[in-house]
Amino acid sequence: MLSVLTVTGLAKSHGGRTLFRDVALELSPGRRIALIGGNGTGKTTLIEIIVGMQEPDAGEVHMSKGLRVGYLPQDLAAASNNIVVDEVMAGATHIIALQEQMDALEARMADVEDPDYDKIISDYTEVQAQFQNIGGYGLEAEAHQVLAGLGFRPEDSTRKVKEMSGGWRMRVALARQLLSSPDVMILDEPTNHLDIDSVGWLEKHLAAYHGSILFVSHDRDFIDAVAERVVEVANETATEYVGGFAEFVVQREERIQQVQAAADNQARKIAHAEQFIDRFRYKATKARQVQSRIKTLEKLDAIPVPKKQDLVKKFAFLEPRRSSRTVIELENVDAGYNDTGHDEIVVNGVNLHVERGSKIALVGPNGAGKTTLLKVILGELEPLRGQVTLGSNVDVAQFSQHQAEVLRGELTVFQEFNFAVKDPGKRNIRTMLGSFGFSGEKADRQIDQLSGGEQTRLSLAIALVNPVNLLVLDEPTNHLDLPSCDILEDALQAYPGTVIVVTHDRHLIRSVADNLLVVRGGKAKWYDGVPEEALAPTGETSRRMTKSDSAKSDKKRESKAANRKAGANQRNQKAINTNDLRKAAKKAERGWEAAEKQVASIQEMLADPTVYEDHAKVRELAGQLDASKIVAAAAMAKWETATEVLEAATN
Repeated sequence: MLSVLTVTGLAKSHGGRTLFRDVALELSPGRRIALIGGNGTGKTTLIEIIVGMQEPDAGEVHMSKGLRVGYLPQDLAAASNNIVVDEVMAGATHIIALQEQMDALEARMADVEDPDYDKIISDYTEVQAQFQNIGGYGLEAEAHQVLAGLGFRPEDSTRKVKEMSGGWRMRVALARQLLSSPDVMILDEPTNHLDIDSVGWLEKHLAAYHGSILFVSHDRDFIDAVAERVVEVANETATEYVGGFAEFVVQREERIQQVQAAADNQARKIAHAEQFIDRFRYKATKARQVQSRIKTLEKLDAIPVPKKQDLVKKFAFLEPRRSSRTVIELENVDAGYNDTGHDEIVVNGVNLHVERGSKIALVGPNGAGKTTLLKVILGELEPLRGQVTLGSNVDVAQFSQHQAEVLRGELTVFQEFNFAVKDPGKRNIRTMLGSFGFSGEKADRQIDQLSGGEQTRLSLAIALVNPVNLLVLDEPTNHLDLPSCDILEDALQAYPGTVIVVTHDRHLIRSVADNLLVVRGGKAKWYDGVPEEALAPTGETSRRMTKSDSAKSDKKRESKAANRKAGANQRNQKAINTNDLRKAAKKAERGWEAAEKQVASIQEMLADPTVYEDHAKVRELAGQLDASKIVAAAAMAKWETATEVLEAATN
């Protein structure tokens, strides 16, 4: 692993406004930093400076020579003409470079009369060994494995990237970054276009990643699972906190209290000085002291206090008209399509009963049929079989992922919102906008000057503000920052009607939903409440901060367990015979070697091009490869521990 990436004294202004100044951070080997902050605070600008896309007004970015940096932006360039698997593999430039060297040397090896033939053979052997060591022969298998983890079907790997939707092209770009395995990976909102399964897979993949990671995210669970540090960009500066999101919340509150106390103390001193000046300004015998205090006040830098956002917003929603007790009912419904004269069932046998005031989260992997089922519920698609009943007096408002695209850029926030509000009643339009984060002059900004997240927030405000009794939201948190997610969470909790929300944001689900509807494998399963196992489809218990439990992340618990184990080993070292330690280390080494041979064997099978003719076999081998890597990593850790204990006892 190469050395660190260091940022010192970075400053940047835009349009006469200071985004940040004196920013410093360090990405040492293996460090994982989550970058958070409100829309417009400069997170993306900071990242673009680090990767060299923008120049800072001040400060420097230092990178070790030869450091490989991968970057996934929020917005992609023009779509590639490659097929998916080729586009993903093209990201592994370090492997491709070695492949090209091997091809060139192989061509030269055909000439046995070449006076440098022996050197060519030697060079080829060396390059081939490097190629094998970094997984070159298993590159295609690894690409298919990553694509499967991100929700691609086997047949998707041969589709052209440019034929895919924007969300799937973003997944291709993410897969390309993951396969390239750079020393430093920089990701801007990597979970935006993922489903709940893919987010879980990505968490595990990044947890096992050898390099350093800097990422922007609003997903609290994802931050808690991946980050070991959080850097908050706010109030024109960047503050670093050690730990995941749960630790950040606690430390930030403590810091705010400390800064507030310092500011209060400073305010008292200023007030005392001003009183002295006012009292003795015209008294000759006190002139020197007065001038001294005036100069002191002029030089004094006010201590900035971070603004504490009130998480309990007063939205003043109008009460919608009362719907029937049963809002939606589905009886033995098969949802799907019949475009070719044959039924293509996507979800079958759905029975669903939604009562007035329920708040339901609809989750599942992409392609499982969530959107199809929503269309059937809303009457946009006829069921293939079964009965769909929408209750009486049900008024529906919808929010889709592309809602912001219909906003009129030439209007101001106030104008667009005012036009959309059908019945303001006694509510003040600007007060309503303020509750959605558009207070003061922000309400008079032109829409085409807003960030993508701010436009999404405005679209949500428009969808929420009118008095309807059934609200359907499709991935509402995409492109929202954490403060905006808080606003959405508060709004949905206060909303008086029935809510169906499609989302992969597990924190939002826990905070808002009363029940879950999980669409998976052609079935829709109802859960009373929000059981944690339903949000962790692999059967693992996720480690999350909930309102009642700001539990430590698994990484913290594992670290503590490892520390306890190490402490026990140290206490017992003197009582353990050195010869026994040598035997244990040797046994662990043999176990590690056997596990590595198993990994190499499977990679060799996957290197055979003919295996890809059988998709089922590829999936089976890819699964075996994953399991073998886990076993090998555990065996290596066991050997390392045994060796360390032996060395300590010997010394």
